[in-house]
Amino acid sequence: MAERKDSDSRKLLRRLRETLAAPGGGQDRLDQITHHIADSMGTQVCSIYLFRDADTLELCATEGLNPESVHKTRLRLGEGLVGRVARTGRHVNTANAPAEPGFRYMPETGEEIFSSFLGVPIQRVGEKLGVLVVQSRDARQFSEDEVYGLDVVAMVLAEMAELGAFLGTQSDSLPPAHRFPTMFRGATGQEGVAEGRVWLHEPRVVVTNPVADDPQKEKARLGEAVAMLRTTVDSMLAEADMGKGDSAEVMETYRMFAHSRSWMRRMEETIDLGLSAEAAVEKEQSQARARLESAADPYLRDRLHDLDDLSNRLLRILTGQGRDTGAEMPDDPILIARNIGPAELLDYGRKLRGVVLEEGSVGSHAAIVARALAIPLVIHAERITTEALNGDPILVDGDMGIVHLRPEESVAKAFRDKMAMQAEAQSRYAGLRDLPATSTCGTTIQLYMNAGLMADLPSLESSGAEGVGLFRTELQFLTRTRVPRRGELAALYAHVLDNAHGKPVMFRTLDIGSDKVLPYMKPQDEPNPAMGWRAIRVGLDKRGVLRMQLQALIRAAVGRPLYVMFPFVTEMNEFEEAHRLLMEQIAREQRLGHAMPTDVRVGAMLETPSLAFAPRKFFEMCDFISVGGNDLKQFFFAADRENERVRRRYDALNTSFICLLEQILQRCNEARVPVSFCGEDAGRPIEAVTFAALGFRRLSMRPASIGPVKHLIRRTDLSELKAAIDAARAAGETNLRRTVTDWLARN
Repeated sequence: MAERKDSDSRKLLRRLRETLAAPGGGQDRLDQITHHIADSMGTQVCSIYLFRDADTLELCATEGLNPESVHKTRLRLGEGLVGRVARTGRHVNTANAPAEPGFRYMPETGEEIFSSFLGVPIQRVGEKLGVLVVQSRDARQFSEDEVYGLDVVAMVLAEMAELGAFLGTQSDSLPPAHRFPTMFRGATGQEGVAEGRVWLHEPRVVVTNPVADDPQKEKARLGEAVAMLRTTVDSMLAEADMGKGDSAEVMETYRMFAHSRSWMRRMEETIDLGLSAEAAVEKEQSQARARLESAADPYLRDRLHDLDDLSNRLLRILTGQGRDTGAEMPDDPILIARNIGPAELLDYGRKLRGVVLEEGSVGSHAAIVARALAIPLVIHAERITTEALNGDPILVDGDMGIVHLRPEESVAKAFRDKMAMQAEAQSRYAGLRDLPATSTCGTTIQLYMNAGLMADLPSLESSGAEGVGLFRTELQFLTRTRVPRRGELAALYAHVLDNAHGKPVMFRTLDIGSDKVLPYMKPQDEPNPAMGWRAIRVGLDKRGVLRMQLQALIRAAVGRPLYVMFPFVTEMNEFEEAHRLLMEQIAREQRLGHAMPTDVRVGAMLETPSLAFAPRKFFEMCDFISVGGNDLKQFFFAADRENERVRRRYDALNTSFICLLEQILQRCNEARVPVSFCGEDAGRPIEAVTFAALGFRRLSMRPASIGPVKHLIRRTDLSELKAAIDAARAAGETNLRRTVTDWLARN
């Protein structure tokens, strides 16, 4: 019986393959396909619904329903049984469709006489394309074999869609994929704008042979490819030399997936029904994504990346479509990826004009590298990897978090005008490079830059920065597969100081945790990692790593002053412990007879409101304090800066936040400790000039922001602006942005 089912399935798939190969338009193929499926499954109805846009399904072909309803019947995502299949990615199988919750009657289709309903999603590796439905007059539940068989057919339809089988005019079938202008609204990872051509980090694997006639031959091909995959994975993990511990467990789980017998068995069962080895891999990958994406357990959701990676590796072995596809990187590449690690991003270097990610976060290591490379980054651009093709024209607006793929000429022209205006402004700012940021009232503000890579340091000279207010040391840990050695770090830090040419560099000790997880460190799966085990908390718990880093800094600064800054200090005793640890390492280096820095200054990053209320002794212990504006703002407003729903609601020029900053300034001034403001807001001219009016005399920002900030400070009377701010607060204003912008417009 099973053998006959296999034979029927293969027979249907062969008919679909012949339909794909036959001449004709997309609508003709869809019509023939619904006829073949209804005939093979013994049903009176077969219908194909395809997505018109992200939220709308359209009946594009049918056998058995009213043909007048084709291209007229539309459903919203989640509407009716068809919409439920599309939304959940799971089949609906019922003998009495009208009695099902959410059933929607569509009189124009004439479907009221059909009782049974089976709908399965048409999807390809997480990309939802539509829904395939069969219906019968008699009230019957479809068997598991029939459901599985229809799933296989839906998989072939997805591959046919990818191969362009259903392309036609917008009036008669699915609009041509990969041809129309598309806008993606994501989030800002790094500001800036760029125009270029798409370069896919992982080019799409195209399965050109979804149907195969010889199951034994396909299973043999699959077996050979899986054996090669397992050998590759074993070698890769052996070379990584993870030793023991959390990271070894994570990598061992990856190895387990590669050696899973059930994974292999499911793919072989699909091949028996008539799919090729490649299509069987993609079908299993698509179904695994559907299962794991809805899992409540974050650990299981994380394993989705492992399964995706293994499946993609296996597909590349089977198809021969590796990363080196023979395509040449365009002269103006904009990198498109689901996600990317810092080492891979650094490999591309300054060749890139911009980066667009489907995932990522504003504080991730990819965002930090993008800032170091001074290229715009947009994150959370959902589905762009499935829509973009190598060489497509693309516009990236990092300021607004928007991407225009294959833009219309009017959009491209407006975008180029914006780029030209920004370039003109930057050329004007270049003339200010060697001038001080002195206001019209005679107050001079020191403008420092943030850095984290050697690639940043040429900007120290070209931007006119007076020093490095924040050097992020975690990037040297994030771009390696093992903990760096002390000698490697000492050489790197010495190189940084050499290239600073005597200008001060504030080294922030390792700030890991939250969204910056080391490749060799197991994620903690914390419910709120930004407020969890991170930064100085990790350093004080894992003292061996912090000691090693402090020793490297001391050795790097021989004959020069050393500035060390501890991150995410929340109470005085954390700073005392970290300070004591540094002093112990200095004493140790002296005992060993090593040459020493000429001076050691120790500071803290004030990133939590609690530290603003620390005892006076804390402020007196610090040689300097840097207000970490990004974290301080999110904790002050209880608004996660990774959450697009809330992070833009809260303004650095909110009166309450300004009062907190003023209190911090007052406490630092009383203790006579220098204080700076560091973060994204320091690089925004209106915010920067407000902070300067409050009393901050040092601001630290990305290099590209120094020119615009200096330009505005040099034409502002800070004392008069402060008077306007005070008057607005006295009048009860809850936000000072309009006060500041109106005052600047008048003066």
